[in-house]
Amino acid sequence: MVDLKAEFPLQDEVLYLNHAAVAPWPRRTRDAVVAFADQNIRVGARDYPAWLEVEARLRQRLARLIQVAPGEVALLKNTSEGLSVIAQGLDWQPGDRVLISDQEFPSNRIPWQALADRGVEVVEVDVSGEGAEQRVIDAIDEGTRLVSLSSVQYGSGIRLDLAPIGRACRERGVLFCVDAIQSLGAVAFDAGACFADFVVADGHKWMLGPEGLALFYCRPAVRDQLTLRQFGWHMIAAAGDYTRKDWQVAADATRFECGSPNMLATHALDASLSLFEDLGMDRVEAALADRVAHLHQGLAARGAELLSPADPARRAGIVTFRLPGEAPTDTRARLHAGGVVCAERGGGVRLSPHFYTDYSVMDRALALL
Repeated sequence: MVDLKAEFPLQDEVLYLNHAAVAPWPRRTRDAVVAFADQNIRVGARDYPAWLEVEARLRQRLARLIQVAPGEVALLKNTSEGLSVIAQGLDWQPGDRVLISDQEFPSNRIPWQALADRGVEVVEVDVSGEGAEQRVIDAIDEGTRLVSLSSVQYGSGIRLDLAPIGRACRERGVLFCVDAIQSLGAVAFDAGACFADFVVADGHKWMLGPEGLALFYCRPAVRDQLTLRQFGWHMIAAAGDYTRKDWQVAADATRFECGSPNMLATHALDASLSLFEDLGMDRVEAALADRVAHLHQGLAARGAELLSPADPARRAGIVTFRLPGEAPTDTRARLHAGGVVCAERGGGVRLSPHFYTDYSVMDRALALL
């Protein structure tokens, strides 16, 4: 039985509703980091083989989270790096097009826009309201090389139905990339079911982990389409043989990991993900959905304009709103003064609870409006 109050001993005056930005760690994650640091000052890296076992376990946890094989998961620094690996690795031709939504975070916009000098065009598709998926599919044409979408939009919180888009891409020979940073740890995710060729996501939001470590998935059938642009000792087939002069890239996803792993973040994220496995993603998703619904109802009762979808199937963990007659900047400042940790995003104030958030925290935040 997991004691969530013990796992998240946030100070009473801190009303934390900002998991879509950077999340607090569970106690077990703090304990894992302290234990790692303590071991390091006592014996250094004497037990490095045990650290590698933690790294392997983390890779397995991440693979289970998106329902792929461990050898298909690489550990990179962040989402931006993962998207850049794709953007800089593909053999682009003048006239190629990349489709993104009109609400993307810069991480899923700038790497594609940076290809303009190679003749690549970035096309933004409106994903607001009904029919978003069909608008994306209809925008695919003969020049479309890749579709790259956030599974959940960071500002509005719109959750896309990825499967029909991914299926259309696969049928037309178009690559499909998913920025899943606002999904993983919030809702269940299946890379195969949504026909994703690439999935990228940092661990510091809904996965409750540290900054500086991200999941990178590349479907094996398209792995060789990415030309490697970074090289080092870690991404070769014989990574442990330091005297061998001939080399070849690793056959699995570790080919995208050019150098030494981030062992501190590895221990932290491994501990965080153990909590999700103890609870089960079904339970996590259901608890978060209840809390999002609670905020929707509370905000509506106070006359707020909800900018996030009303349909529960279109939501994950983000609730964005604005108050009539008040600038979002002022609303956010007023909430902040009352102890609410939140953000101004998507033309309003963004609240993002998690599965463990106590209802009293949300009610105290709502009472400030």
